[in-house]
Amino acid sequence: MASELFNRRDLIAYFIVAAIGASLQLITASLFQNWFQLSYKQALLTGYLVAFFAGFFLTKLFAFNAKNSAQTKREAVKFVLVAIISCLITVYGSALLYDYSIGTFGRLTWLIPFSIKEVNANKLIAQVAGMGASFLSNYVLHKQFTFRNTGFYEKLKDLLNL
Repeated sequence: MASELFNRRDLIAYFIVAAIGASLQLITASLFQNWFQLSYKQALLTGYLVAFFAGFFLTKLFAFNAKNSAQTKREAVKFVLVAIISCLITVYGSALLYDYSIGTFGRLTWLIPFSIKEVNANKLIAQVAGMGASFLSNYVLHKQFTFRNTGFYEKLKDLLNL
């Protein structure tokens, strides 16, 4: 069971897809926080939403052998459900870690060499840790739920009378 869940091919493919999404999320959150004066949580949420759309298509195409399945609608519904859990882990987990790090260590910043950009280490480390926890949750849920026929989608359609 564990070897099937964490097989090398799926894990590497999902890690590459997740790294693209995480990079997109970090860049978007940082830029939006600076450009539009968003709060830390608002910037995290905005970055997550941008990465979410890219993530579905990249995950479907490159991870879990799902690119040839004819169940994109079903996978999209399940992907959204997993994404909600992931969003809560990323946004609120990162915010809690950020608040904790400020209270424990104070504000930690450094200036990027040869630039005027100041990096807030508390925010960066909290966001990376939140995304790491989200990565683990997503991998297991997508592999065991989103891109697998579990009968959940049919039960949901029956429940909603669709």
